Amino acid sequence: MLVSARGRLRCEGFPYALDNGAWTAHTRSEPFNVCAFVRAVEEMGSRADFVVAPDIVMGGRASLELTRKWLPWCLERCDRVLIAVQDGHTPDDVRPLLSDRVGVAIGGSTEWKEDQLARQVWRASWVHVLRVNTARRVHLCSSAGADSFDGSGVSRFVVELGRVDAARRQESFKW
Repeated sequence: MLVSARGRLRCEGFPYALDNGAWTAHTRSEPFNVCAFVRAVEEMGSRADFVVAPDIVMGGRASLELTRKWLPWCLERCDRVLIAVQDGHTPDDVRPLLSDRVGVAIGGSTEWKEDQLARQVWRASWVHVLRVNTARRVHLCSSAGADSFDGSGVSRFVVELGRVDAARRQESFKW
């Protein structure tokens, strides 16, 4: 389960990861909500499978600089932190920041994300793919060797659940 810093801070007893809420801010044309992120990490970060460090959706270099500033703070509070890579980022840009506790969350525009998955260029201790809402993208995640993915589509459009779940259950996906 992916819990957003901008949503209700609950996991219903399921294992969970914590997202920073940048996507919600982006879709609402609002600034990143620092207070919501800090509160979410303080309340839930220590038990999360991972926390996505603050980023700027499709923000290129500025996004990576924001993430660099937050990494030490996040690592003091969380076991695993992911860098949300965006349009224009390359593996060389983030490689110096990666470790056994710092992985990658592939975000950015849909087109860029799908290209990155098809090219299978991202390697880290953990690779998560953000906003995967179709069976096609689930297959791309699998072939790229992603460890996990999320997508709100199945919670908003229940008709998609069967297709996405069937794609997830294919033997090629590593869990």
